[in-house]
Amino acid sequence: MISPSIRAAYAEDGVVCLRGIVEPHWIERLREGVEENLRAPGPYAKRYTPEGQPGFFFGDYCNWQRIPAYREFFFEGPMKHAASLLMDSPKVNLYHEHVLVKEPGTREKTPWHHDQPYYPVDGEHLVSFWIPLDPVEKRTCPEYIAGSHRWGRWFRPARFADQKAHANATDGRFETIPDFEAERERHTILSWELAVGDCIAFHGLTVHGAPENLSTHRRRAFSARFTGEDARWVLREGFMSPPPPESGAPASGARLDSELFPVLLA
Repeated sequence: MISPSIRAAYAEDGVVCLRGIVEPHWIERLREGVEENLRAPGPYAKRYTPEGQPGFFFGDYCNWQRIPAYREFFFEGPMKHAASLLMDSPKVNLYHEHVLVKEPGTREKTPWHHDQPYYPVDGEHLVSFWIPLDPVEKRTCPEYIAGSHRWGRWFRPARFADQKAHANATDGRFETIPDFEAERERHTILSWELAVGDCIAFHGLTVHGAPENLSTHRRRAFSARFTGEDARWVLREGFMSPPPPESGAPASGARLDSELFPVLLA
């Protein structure tokens, strides 16, 4: 399902929609995993919806080692092969998973950002697959700015909860993120209506955000994230998310190969 034209579109736009790539049994397995995650959140879990407000916006990540469904999907599922083709890297490492749940009536938006400045990872080989576990109307689908991964710009990370930006004093690449909502007409913004089994693949520097969920059904999504051959572990000053582990992390400047970031394809 990763044709030459899809690979070319990914290289050009930094984002593509992959139709029907996730088989039904994997969807059911991931749904089981997300429900387990909701019952027993991990140490990085966040509730973004204030108490007393409608809906429920939940996020959590880095639970693949303790939730069997997540681990099985990474090691036995199809996405590592898709990652290899899109990154043009025969080597693929598991980076982490990120679960985002917006229940019906949730008013909180996911602010415009791109992912890689949050991560202690440098290199071009970083791809995420946003896999919906429920049908997604276009009005609730994440939105992506086509070609933004090729701008050569790194926007300063900010916490989703309060949008407070964090200084990264030693890295001259970081700049304040523009008000992309006010600039919408200046950009090509891509989003899709998604069926269960579809997913969105996007580069680590592709700028994206997501609307509220004012529909009548849940919007559960599982993001699977992978790195490739040129990815290197780089500790930055200031805010990083996920936080670097206290032990077992690669040496600064090294490949990610480790128990924390296992090689899935070589």
